Formats: sequence, C-alpha cells, structure tokens
Amino acid sequence: MECRQCASSLERPGDYCLVCRTRNADAVVLDVDRDHATMTMLLDEDVVGATDVRTTPEGGEREVVELRNFAGRVADEVRRKRPEEVYAAGDRDVIRAVRAQLHHDFYRVGDERPVEEVLERRDERSLEVVETAPGDKLGGAHTTLIGNRDGMRAIREVARHPHVKKIIPGPISAGGSSSSSGVRAKATRADENGNVRLLLRDGSSVQENRVVTTAMDRERGERVRGDLNEVLAETGFR
Repeated sequence: MECRQCASSLERPGDYCLVCRTRNADAVVLDVDRDHATMTMLLDEDVVGATDVRTTPEGGEREVVELRNFAGRVADEVRRKRPEEVYAAGDRDVIRAVRAQLHHDFYRVGDERPVEEVLERRDERSLEVVETAPGDKLGGAHTTLIGNRDGMRAIREVARHPHVKKIIPGPISAGGSSSSSGVRAKATRADENGNVRLLLRDGSSVQENRVVTTAMDRERGERVRGDLNEVLAETGFR
C-alpha cells in the first residue's frame, strides 16, 4: 500500500506515513478471539486493509504473560496506524488487555458484524467530542459519592468517555437488599435528549447520577450507554 498523500511505500496497510506525516487510517476495528485478532483499517467510510495477529494460548501461570504479550502485539499494530478511534468486538479478556495498553478513544461494538456496524455509525453525523479532563466533568450540588475510592473510580471510567460532557451526582438513598460484592455501576436507558443515568450501588445504598452526553437523541444516547456499560463491565463494576 502507498501513502495517499506522498505515495511512499507503507510496510503494512493503513500505516501512518513517517515521510509526510499523513494518517492513512482514521479508525481501526478489532475482531478478537482468544487465539487471534483481525484488525480492519478504515479511512472515512472505506476499508483500506486488514491484518491478523495470532497467538497460541497458554495455560496456568504462563497464561498471564502470553495474554499480555498477545495484547501488546495487537496494541503495537494499532499504534502504527495512529487512528483517531478504535472499535472492538469479541473476547472480553483480550479486549481489556489491549485497551490497557492504548490511549485512543475506544468503543465496543457488536460481535456479529463489527466492521459493518462501524461503517454504519461513521456514515451518520458524528457526535461532538469533549476534550475536558475526566476529573473536571464532575459537578452539581451533591459532591458525595458512595463507595469512596471505588465509587470515584467508576465515575472516572464513565467520565473518560469522549461523548460525556458532565456527571451530576444525585442524593444517596438506602433501600433494597444488601450486597457484599462491592461497588456496582450501571448506565440506564437514555432519555429523549440522549442523556443517561448512572446507578451506583454499594451494599444497600444507591445513588442515581445524571450523565450529560453530546448525543442529541435517544438512539445516539443508547450507543453511548452501551459503551459505558461495556467499560464498567470490563473494569469490574458490572
């Protein structure tokens, strides 16, 4: 493949051109199984190439190192492209390990048709990206969060999403059955303006927090909600 700007030869499809500093893929779609990952590179609404990364899964104590190395190879391939966005489908453990090694905007998509789903998304109007630091997105009259450090960690995971503008903590109430599973979090159904509610639970305490997003309607808000719940599941809060 050649660079779309200067026609320099690229080692792999979609690589960032180091000659003229041009991006040749603005998104990467990862379709991941435990033993291999298929990376599809997109530029606007076009597929510009695909790459496979494979591993031989290990068992026992060696699995941790093998999985980390596999995820590292996938992450290295993503970094070669310097994309604006990364979409992922498939094995949750592998995705979690890859995500830990990247700092890109990262979205979960369905396992059935990941590339087609991403192309459909990109064909629609893009949502505004919020550049505010996660810690600065927390506001409102109520400043206390249940769960102490774990509650704040769950809030920060949500605040990292690029389409979250603000998180407004609500009052804490006691009710329902007590749980010993620690802090749990769940984003609930989007409203007509695309905003969602984030429920935090710690023991018998419940806190409903308002999450303001850049989505403009319920459909786009549901996509943000799905992303948030995937992040919460991958970080152990679901």
